[in-house]
This record gives sequence, structure tokens and C-alpha cells, in this order.
Amino acid sequence: MKSNSTTSILLGVLAISALASVVLCIMWVSNVRQFRGLQQQVGAVNQNRNVALQLAGELVEYSKRNPAIDPLLESFRIKEKAPAPAAAKPATPTR
Repeated sequence: MKSNSTTSILLGVLAISALASVVLCIMWVSNVRQFRGLQQQVGAVNQNRNVALQLAGELVEYSKRNPAIDPLLESFRIKEKAPAPAAAKPATPTR
């Protein structure tokens, strides 16, 4: 019986292709799992950010009734410092 080299080469290519497919499949499943975990983390971060923004808004509203909290809000850059009142300039007559 003769050994056909073309059949052997094609069988080798098929085996390498099947092995590469398995490796790529495992990598894909791993990346999908990692992506889903990261999506959950992003959701948690966005939720925490929204809570912090709501709290900051409520603090600014509270500072309108109780200005004693303003230095604290300014230190965290939630509220900007009130500008100093400008000195009154004497009116100059126009000709």
C-alpha cells in the first residue's frame, strides 16, 4: 500500500487548525468572562458617582440655608468661593 503524502499533509493541517480553534475558543470565553466582570464594576462605579453627585447637590442646597458649611464645601471643591465684593469706584463725569 502506498502512503499518500497529500493526505498526511492535509491531516496535519486539520489537526493544527482544530487545536488552534480550541485555543482561540478558550481565550474568547476567558475574555468574555473578564468583560462581564468589568461591566459590573463599571455599573457599580457609575452608581456610586450618581450617589455622590446627588449628595453634593443636596449639600449645595443646604449651604443656602446654613452658610457655615461653605468652607467645607470649598475645600472639597463642591462649591466655589464667593468673589470678594469689588471696591466702589467714584463715578467719573463724562464729557
